[in-house]
Amino acid sequence: MSGHTLAEQLQQLHDLILRERECAKALDLDGLRAVTREKEELVRRLEPAVDRGPELRALAEKIKLENRRNAYLFWSSLKFVRDSMSFFTRQVSPPAAYGAGGRMIESSGSGLVLAGRV
Repeated sequence: MSGHTLAEQLQQLHDLILRERECAKALDLDGLRAVTREKEELVRRLEPAVDRGPELRALAEKIKLENRRNAYLFWSSLKFVRDSMSFFTRQVSPPAAYGAGGRMIESSGSGLVLAGRV
């Protein structure tokens, strides 16, 4: 990769970010791991970006926005999975009960789905 200009490296980073999103949407975990490795390697090799003109600044801004878009995709996907697991856990949790002394007994319903005890 040495010998590439900063503009070429930034364009390659932009392409990798777009490819990362496509792998995430297709649930292609092997592809996602490969793209992540390529991104990390490329970012390590990037030259320091001192003021290099409006074109590179615009490309860097585009990369920043696309990267944020991917971050939001991953964050919202993880939130959906967590909310789904919480919903199902609540459905299989035993209802609240009262003990002999009239005190509420805490139920421990978490992990039932994952433990296979549904």
